[in-house]
Amino acid sequence: MAHQNDPEVIRRLLSTPARWAVVGLSPHRRVAMGVSDYLRKSLDMEIIPVNLPGDDVLGLKGYRRLADIPGGIDVVDCFVNSHKVGPVVDQAIEAGAKAVWLQLGVVDEAAARRAAAAGLDVVMDTCPAIEAPRLGL
Repeated sequence: MAHQNDPEVIRRLLSTPARWAVVGLSPHRRVAMGVSDYLRKSLDMEIIPVNLPGDDVLGLKGYRRLADIPGGIDVVDCFVNSHKVGPVVDQAIEAGAKAVWLQLGVVDEAAARRAAAAGLDVVMDTCPAIEAPRLGL
């Protein structure tokens, strides 16, 4: 059965201040930078960049892996290709995240099922910068 996004989950995730680990947020990914800046400035989210070199982005300390982030993670926002997102979702489960958000165009039904089975909220194939205005947030 294909994953269906729950509008109430989307509303709750976007309206509750939280720590968002943004996987794929690097100085070279303009879309990820724009969405992260939107989450931070418009929705009052704490952003934690996660990228392969562990680069700082938007003046925020970067990390190489979710497991390296101290203090817990609420949402893991995935700016990675669909064929690479499964291991990121598995890391989110291991790290004790409460939700995974697979960005617009990122689809992995098996990973979504694993996350849901582990008790995480799952949003797939959409963007917070699209959903928040649509919901009037």
